[in-house]
Amino acid sequence: MSDFEETIFALASGGGPSGVAVLRLSGPQAGQTVETLMGKGLPEPRRAVFARLKHPTTQEVLDDGLVLWFPAPASFTGEDVAEFQIHGGKAVVAAFLEALSSMEGLRLAEPGEFTRRAFDNGKMDLTEAEGLADLIHAETEAQRKQALRQMEGALGDLYEGWRERLVRALAHQEAGIDFIEEEDIPEEITAAVSGSVEALKADIKNHLRDGHKGERLRDGIRIAIIGPPNAGKSSLLNRLARREAAIVSNIAGTTRDVIEVHLDLGGFPVVVSDTAGLRESGDQIEEEGVRRARRVAEEADIRVVVLDGAFWPRIDSATQQALVENDDSLIVINKWDIAETYNTTSSGLAVSGTLSAKTGEGLEAFLGLLSKMIATRWEQGSTPWLTRERHRVALEEALDALGRYQTEGDEELAAEDLRLAARALGRITGRVDVEDLLDIIFSEFCIGK
Repeated sequence: MSDFEETIFALASGGGPSGVAVLRLSGPQAGQTVETLMGKGLPEPRRAVFARLKHPTTQEVLDDGLVLWFPAPASFTGEDVAEFQIHGGKAVVAAFLEALSSMEGLRLAEPGEFTRRAFDNGKMDLTEAEGLADLIHAETEAQRKQALRQMEGALGDLYEGWRERLVRALAHQEAGIDFIEEEDIPEEITAAVSGSVEALKADIKNHLRDGHKGERLRDGIRIAIIGPPNAGKSSLLNRLARREAAIVSNIAGTTRDVIEVHLDLGGFPVVVSDTAGLRESGDQIEEEGVRRARRVAEEADIRVVVLDGAFWPRIDSATQQALVENDDSLIVINKWDIAETYNTTSSGLAVSGTLSAKTGEGLEAFLGLLSKMIATRWEQGSTPWLTRERHRVALEEALDALGRYQTEGDEELAAEDLRLAARALGRITGRVDVEDLLDIIFSEFCIGK
């Protein structure tokens, strides 16, 4: 249990007018607050009761609503928790917040403080807390699924399992150093520890080779629209955004800077970037736009290469270079409504399809191809993806420590490398405990029997 002395409260539902608003309290005075507002004893735990709620000082009726009581430790925060479900009008909510503020020992919660108390009380680890935050901010189906999976502990369980394997290996290593004369200590302890470390290194390396997929699902899969000037890239962006996000004109080189729109494409979050036309230019400003376009294209997960159907199959050298350098392209021929009939395979390019950004012809088929590519590449398997840069940094730190581990030489330095790796993994979940080494030593090696 935490030693928080203050009871916190906050509006747990949306801030606008609504049919129902939820006010949550957590802390040692939550129960007393419920009794004061209800004017009677606490309700049965985890069972909603209807009550007329009154101001603690004036006894003026605030509202009629439902009250739920969650005594510690069986609550979200691990403390005594109460919830008031009241009408969601602004005046009603404001009156309740004023009434709670007037009570001694109660204060308005800071951002994330309920979740912080849940973590401090062992109700969730850091990855689960991060998953909860991601779930609240999820805007697409893929984001919801990933966040829910993390909030339910899939990622934390993976890292905690790795940490436990390291703790066990460290316990064996420490036993070999301190108690090597004990007859119960296996002679091949060093070989066993080394094999365990090598297996764990392989697991972490495979986990890090994820192509930043989990982070992309959180922030948006990067899609760059590239191609020669006046091919219809901005028109395609506007079609995808369903608004005039980019200026469209017949003048080549209109787009100078990168324009981004955020979309939900087949349940996946994507960030689509319209870029300057790729060509050689003597215009200094346009050259800067082309440089930025190339940079965005290099950093993108998928590149949509738009070619001008009116001039198909003529391709300038800058566009051809972009096609050759990239294996993750969808090549589409735009302006097909005014293009002459050409065999799209005659150039040797793997053309994915044709469309008209102006009329919308072929757009649905193009979106189907793009959505299928995204769904295939971001299909989650049995192992969850890491979702934050801090996870990656800690895993790389653990991997570096394991890489320094020596099966020969100074055994104490080798043990320190294992200890550092275990701590790096423990920082991801927030569970760092050196005392659990003693439990393993005593239970497996019967020291001091």
